[in-house]
Amino acid sequence: MTTVLETPRLRLRPFRDSDAADVYAYARDSRVGPIAGWPPHKSEAESREIIRTVFSAPGTFAMELKESGRVIGSVGFVGNHPAGEQPDCPDDEIGYALGVAHWGRGLVPEAVNAVLAYGFTELGLRRIWCGHYAANRRSSRVIGKCGFRYQFARPTDVALLGEVRQTYFYVLTKEDWRERVSGAL
Repeated sequence: MTTVLETPRLRLRPFRDSDAADVYAYARDSRVGPIAGWPPHKSEAESREIIRTVFSAPGTFAMELKESGRVIGSVGFVGNHPAGEQPDCPDDEIGYALGVAHWGRGLVPEAVNAVLAYGFTELGLRRIWCGHYAANRRSSRVIGKCGFRYQFARPTDVALLGEVRQTYFYVLTKEDWRERVSGAL
């Protein structure tokens, strides 16, 4: 069974090889990848390889804009636990990227909130983490809008860029998420 999540403006669905041109269109921009810790894509073939490897992981979604049917970003679980393994508390970390042409429209918080609901209700997660590098102010705003709470900061290795960056980590518990959702109704 393939998971597809719907929001008012987005369809969050598994990536397909046919999305390579759309992924390349946003991922080649030097304002997108490096701020998130990965280099700009150099070709459509590289984007297709990323779809087949990185984006094929369970819980990773293409952000398809309903009005155009184009893939404009990615969102999903990245399989990390920044505070260390804690088997008694199922956790995951959420990550996202969005093409520059769509910045400032509230699309990432819309997508993240749908993935949070999926993680807490369907996957049985108890805590969901999110982090951003020091210079990524846009991501910091998304994290705040989605209800995450600051936990700690530490230098982290950004292997794909050969750097070490200060990273800020936030968490949202299932209980806090439930309060946010019930308060919004």
